[in-house]
Amino acid sequence: MSLLAEVVSLLREERIDHALIGAAALAIHGVSRATVDVDLLTTDTRALQSDLWKPCRARGESIRIIEGDFDDPLAGSVRVTSGSGDIVDVVIGRYEWQAELIAAAESFSSGDAEVPVVRPAGLVLLKLHAGGPKDAWDISSLAEAHPQWEAIREEVEGLVERLPSDSRRLWERLRTEA
Repeated sequence: MSLLAEVVSLLREERIDHALIGAAALAIHGVSRATVDVDLLTTDTRALQSDLWKPCRARGESIRIIEGDFDDPLAGSVRVTSGSGDIVDVVIGRYEWQAELIAAAESFSSGDAEVPVVRPAGLVLLKLHAGGPKDAWDISSLAEAHPQWEAIREEVEGLVERLPSDSRRLWERLRTEA
């Protein structure tokens, strides 16, 4: 079983809602970018509890838990690393809009893992919220690659007001370029 399948199975057993984000989700939606890890998003802070990850430790996987500070945009993250070097990062969000993205995720079968994947407009919102140069590149690449970009853009337009002002400014710049 792959590390992703193991982590997804554990989160499901614990009834922790989650969805695939990052480069792996972008690839599913048509944008290929190299990465060394697979990212999952949840807003359930139970994922930060060390005891939750005992089954992974029992299989020899290393676990690194980082709790976010008060002003951190994330509640925290958990990095699960297998003995062979595979990495799954579980990112714990803080906001209701992130929970809504997870709830709207669509199921995808990836090898031995059935995993919910954030929809394209949700990926754009997450990338806007992160706000880095690579995130802007990812949004531009999605705009170029996705055949439904106009519908995605309209969906983002309806949701972007929920993001911080820096994220909205980035959207203003990117939407005129895309």
